[in-house]
Amino acid sequence: MANSNCEYCSNYEYDEYYEYYTCTVNLDEDEMSRFLRGNYKDCPYFSYNDEYKIVRRQM
Repeated sequence: MANSNCEYCSNYEYDEYYEYYTCTVNLDEDEMSRFLRGNYKDCPYFSYNDEYKIVRRQM
């Protein structure tokens, strides 16, 4: 995932039960296989976590 860092993705959330970060996107079997092998050049589900997006809309 060269151009999309998971740490900045809105789908990358901390799981308090397991105490680590996980991707919350539901992948099918083929997608999960590609993800685990690292065959994605760019994550197709990357969504930039912009916490100020709502504030800009309110102005």
